[in-house]
Amino acid sequence: MNITERLGLTLLHGLDPETAHGLALKALQMGLVPGGGPVTGARLATTVAGLDLPNPVGLAAGFDKNAVALGPLMRVGFGFLEVGAATPRPQEGNPKPRLWRLAEDRAVINRFGFNNDGMEPIAARLAARPAGVPVGLNLGANKDSADRAADFATVLKRAGAHIDFATVNVSSPNTEKLRDLQGKEALSALLRGVLAARAELARPLPVFLKIAPDLSPAELEDVAEVARAVGIDGIVATNTTLSREGLKSASSVQAGGLSGAPLFEKSTRILAQLSKLTDGKLPLIGVGGISSAEEAYEKIRAGASAVQLYSAMVYKGIGLAAEVARGLDALLARDGFASVSEAVGTGRNRWL
Repeated sequence: MNITERLGLTLLHGLDPETAHGLALKALQMGLVPGGGPVTGARLATTVAGLDLPNPVGLAAGFDKNAVALGPLMRVGFGFLEVGAATPRPQEGNPKPRLWRLAEDRAVINRFGFNNDGMEPIAARLAARPAGVPVGLNLGANKDSADRAADFATVLKRAGAHIDFATVNVSSPNTEKLRDLQGKEALSALLRGVLAARAELARPLPVFLKIAPDLSPAELEDVAEVARAVGIDGIVATNTTLSREGLKSASSVQAGGLSGAPLFEKSTRILAQLSKLTDGKLPLIGVGGISSAEEAYEKIRAGASAVQLYSAMVYKGIGLAAEVARGLDALLARDGFASVSEAVGTGRNRWL
């Protein structure tokens, strides 16, 4: 992190977290954050579910909910981006305040509730995006929808022509009863509906499923079974957690999803278990608590083909993407791996 970024973070941390986040997006839009494009190289370039990535370090959904800073985000080092979640209709989300920094724990709690501009303006921005790294859209459902399962397919139909992949998000803890859609029968029906919508697109694209870290072993087995049966292209593991174990910060009493450092072990364990359940044959994207190249590497060795960052940037800045990618390249070289794909799953057993 350079001195300018360090000063900017200090100033932002003096503000309400949601206000600070909005200003960070404004700074990106204004070109105030330097960037030379995605970090890449022979070891870092990889293919995940048919997506050619310059490096396996992506931006997780939620940072750029409304796809307003795609060009600048493509230049800060990421190998791919995920925006959203987008819902069919615009949605205010939950009442403010709804975002807290837990500095002592290097964590964040949010209960946004899928606040976004709705699929129409988001799809229009995606259609106008510049060329660059692959961009995906996190699909969501309106909280007052009469048929939430159908909402995911609706968003895909509208935006599918303008994205490179889509992620079905049934794991946010901030929309009441949304996680109920992770049950075996409901999840199977929902995913089949989304895949039917994909079949109507002129250009096929990978569809991923984002799961919660709070699933029981039996529930995780069900997810793996459904994933195989319906033929989705990968799983994003994981979303935020409802657990508050071991936290020190006063704000830990707030309701919502916890992300950041405390989520690392829990989400990595789920990732490794999924890798075993799917025999390492289904692409997995590791998310949760990554704040360094070493932690990104641990996710890859636990079974992830790619990783995503978000909460750690609250404390380490947007330059973390390039830092993690460069560090990952060095770690792969150190251990004699010629590519990211060679390292995937090689350390899975230590998490089982």
